[in-house]
Amino acid sequence: MSKFQFPESIMSRPVYGTLEPRLGHAHLFVADAEGAEAILDLAKKDPGLMSSAHIIFIPRATGETYVEQLKALRPAQFYSGPSYEAALPRLRRVFSDASMGLQVYLSGTEGLMGQAQSEAMQAGIAPAAIQTEHRGSVARRMQCVHCKGITEDVMTDPFVCSHCGLNLFVRDHYSRRLAAYQGVCIDAEDPGNVPDPVELYS
Repeated sequence: MSKFQFPESIMSRPVYGTLEPRLGHAHLFVADAEGAEAILDLAKKDPGLMSSAHIIFIPRATGETYVEQLKALRPAQFYSGPSYEAALPRLRRVFSDASMGLQVYLSGTEGLMGQAQSEAMQAGIAPAAIQTEHRGSVARRMQCVHCKGITEDVMTDPFVCSHCGLNLFVRDHYSRRLAAYQGVCIDAEDPGNVPDPVELYS
């Protein structure tokens, strides 16, 4: 299975649940990689929901593994794209055309869910209409608090900022506005004194 039980943490850290069918006139699914499994599991609970579903899927490293399975659900609309950035115009169009009753289901990596949830909130989608379920990679989307640059798919602590090159400590503090965790220079007071990186959650 692709589920992971995150350890307890500070209040700002997101908490994820399990996608459940909800009443609504339209259903938007946004997922990446193993997040497809959450959609497939939900469809087993309520196959009829797919007739009014729009699936936006970013396969990432899973390639074609889930694409045909998702198409077989026969959603009203289906899109598979190379990246979140490529899918963003479609996502924004869906939100701009949305009316009351849209249900939003986000699944997959934290980076994908955080960014899509931020877009939904900015578009005025009620938090109660948004569900999230983590599946797959535990890599984090990190913002350097010093240069403000974003580094995607961080898997070790500490890590090197991809923008300014500082050695950053991976913190659990999370910004919903930026859809990113915060990284702080780990050797600011003692330059060069950097512990060996360890894999997150190991």
